[in-house]
Amino acid sequence: MRRGLSIGAGAVLALVGVVWTLQGLGHLGGSVMTGVTFWAVVGPLVALAGLLLAVVGGRRR
Repeated sequence: MRRGLSIGAGAVLALVGVVWTLQGLGHLGGSVMTGVTFWAVVGPLVALAGLLLAVVGGRRR
């Protein structure tokens, strides 16, 4: 159960990070986050954290 939860949470975090990055870069409009540099910097960090969580959770036995 813990393994699936880690992979699922990591995938959600990675997706959120990608959305934040696209909003920060101005490619995804319709939000107050659009075009704000902060989200273009934080987004990839969150996406990377999500990928790490999913990989570590997937390797756990």
